[in-house]
Amino acid sequence: MKSNAYVAIAIAVIVGCFVLGGAYKYKYREQQTITVTGLGEQEFTSDMIVWRGWIVVDNPSIAQGYAQLEEDKAKVLKFIESNGIKSDEVIFQFVDNFKNTEPLYQNGNYVGQRFTGYTLRQPFSVESTDVEAVENISREISALLAQGIQIESTQPDYYYSGLDGLKLELIGRATADAKARAEKIASESGTRLRKLKNGRMGVFQITGANTNEEFSAGGSFNTSSKNKKARITIRLEYIVR
Repeated sequence: MKSNAYVAIAIAVIVGCFVLGGAYKYKYREQQTITVTGLGEQEFTSDMIVWRGWIVVDNPSIAQGYAQLEEDKAKVLKFIESNGIKSDEVIFQFVDNFKNTEPLYQNGNYVGQRFTGYTLRQPFSVESTDVEAVENISREISALLAQGIQIESTQPDYYYSGLDGLKLELIGRATADAKARAEKIASESGTRLRKLKNGRMGVFQITGANTNEEFSAGGSFNTSSKNKKARITIRLEYIVR
């Protein structure tokens, strides 16, 4: 009886070894992969521009302030149109008005505030595909200041209308680059690509061309540079044989 028990135990051990060995081989085989990252990038020039500014009027009377604002608005629009931009590319927004006061003191003690007038601010923006014309306007606002118009503005923002198509093109480039890298690695190691196991796209990055602008984990979207560079990465994992 004991000998039969020993035989049964021996058989169980042998079978277990075969099962474990097979499982190890299967696991080892499944782990034979190559992971590569491909890059697609392209420099391009913006074809759209947005310039934002504010017309500012200070006046003791709000009624007179609005009248002055309308005059200044007409002068700003005329200046923009004289530089080749159509009136429908200029958007004037809602006017904000603020009451201005100054502190009053008697014998060094604060006794209240005195009303000094109103400040009216009207935002506007110029959106156009004539990038050069709007750039010139943004640089020449001194001509408006010389007319006594208070105007504030920001640097133009630059955009690209073909961004969706460019993104698809770069995905294709990055994928082809990743596959070529995987094929090269496989060839050098004496194996061949079997099938794609996993693919993952990185974030889309748009930075200024020829700059040291840093990438962002959530994706960069540069609007301050007219000349830009788009970049995307693709991570592919292949099973090899």
